[in-house]
Amino acid sequence: MPLFFRYKLFILIFTFLAYMTFHLSRKPISVVKNVLHQNCTNCSWAPFGQSNYSELLGSLDYAFLFAYAVGMFISGHLAERLNLRYFLCGGMLLSGLFTALFGLARYWKIHSLPYFIVVQVFGGLVQSSGWPSVVTCVANWNGKGNRGVVMGIWNSHTSVGNILGSLISGAFVNDNWGLSFIVPGVIIAVMGVLIFIFLVPRPEDVGCPNPNMMDLQAIDIPGSIQEKEDEDKKEEEDDITIPLVEGQHKEEPVTFLRALKIPGVIEFSLCLFFAKLVSYTFLFWLPSYIRSTMPKTQDMDEKAADLSTFFDVGGIVGGVAAGVISDRTGGRASICLVMLFLAAPMMFIYQHFGHINSALNIGLLLVCGAFVNGPYALITTAVSADLGTHPQLRGNARALATVTAIIDGTGSMGAALGPLLTGLITPYGWQNVFFMLIAADICALLVSVYIIVSTHGGIVRVISQQASVIACSSVIAYCPVSFTWRTAGVSGFLTLVFLTIFYTYTNMIATDVMPRDGMQFPS
Repeated sequence: MPLFFRYKLFILIFTFLAYMTFHLSRKPISVVKNVLHQNCTNCSWAPFGQSNYSELLGSLDYAFLFAYAVGMFISGHLAERLNLRYFLCGGMLLSGLFTALFGLARYWKIHSLPYFIVVQVFGGLVQSSGWPSVVTCVANWNGKGNRGVVMGIWNSHTSVGNILGSLISGAFVNDNWGLSFIVPGVIIAVMGVLIFIFLVPRPEDVGCPNPNMMDLQAIDIPGSIQEKEDEDKKEEEDDITIPLVEGQHKEEPVTFLRALKIPGVIEFSLCLFFAKLVSYTFLFWLPSYIRSTMPKTQDMDEKAADLSTFFDVGGIVGGVAAGVISDRTGGRASICLVMLFLAAPMMFIYQHFGHINSALNIGLLLVCGAFVNGPYALITTAVSADLGTHPQLRGNARALATVTAIIDGTGSMGAALGPLLTGLITPYGWQNVFFMLIAADICALLVSVYIIVSTHGGIVRVISQQASVIACSSVIAYCPVSFTWRTAGVSGFLTLVFLTIFYTYTNMIATDVMPRDGMQFPS
């Protein structure tokens, strides 16, 4: 096997394990929530034994995820300018420290809410170093041809990390919840040391060719007249095109505003905002929901954690399937649209029928996980890498970190909002939480429709409007089942607003009121 492919395979596996530990260390809080607050006298961990415990637990999620979202924009800026090996190693060591500090509160008898909030804030900031770093490393070593398949498989590290995090945390949660944080903290810190020793961020670091530059330049093969003509045409175009980065081989960091001007960055960022809101609400609150539907037993916390892993197993299947299909069809946004359209009714079905028995619960979790995590996985990996290696960037690998940070940072804002809203809504019933998730999913669906309409227009506009009617009708159909007239009235009003905005938007596009010049999305 050539040296390049050996390094390429090593980087895929190594970064897979690295980011797996990031998610492994994020999962404990969702498992330990059931122990921090228990429905019995003097058995909750102060201050989470109060009547507003769901709001307090939601504030922990919000503190972590909001800091993570803000840190993502900063990390993208730093990742372009620092050695990725040092940057990622430092982020993992600090992530391990703050994860362990949460668990050490049990041994140090800390019952101060500000302590937990501060630990979560700093934990979110340092964890934001991971995603721009690993995505940049993988994209540096992989060309654009089969990116959906490669990154679809590679992105399963999030689900694998969630599964291992649930199992490891669940093994200690009933006897010693402090270890549910300390053990994952040690694991990610050890992985950080290995990153410092073995990571090779760029092919050029070991004398290998850059596949992204190979994608942009025609290869001059003797006797191939057409390829020679293509190369000459490319050189002529280069002479009259003002490059985003000066110098064909010189890589300079790309500014935030220039990255925003890349067609599709803002649109897919908004889509990810809503998609990640849904995904991370499941990540942080699914064990608590499952526990609320189970009969009370001594080990129900561990069982709820184990059962929640099937959602992540479905996420692995959905992420890989989305990558494979999008590579074959070339339609990233179209795949997102289909999966988002199917996710809404599946969440509705799971909320109403998932508690009947374990087999049905597992089956519905698998399907929900596939449709919820599929678009999220596709946008954060293949789409981000496509946009980060857009022709405007002329093979500049340094720009990828900024583009990735913008997209995932915006998505992380939604990820912070979802768990926070869940903590506020749960006192009024879990059915209202699922209604919120379905509404967010429909928002992501409409953004993906806009991306497709902006790219294709014409007949797609008519079809998309019909699809919006079906989607919004599904929301209206949900209202009577919610058994609350207040929820029905609010949902009906929001549906009408949604339809009005959507029809106005698509008609503006169709009549060229909204500019579409140069909008070439990975649709």
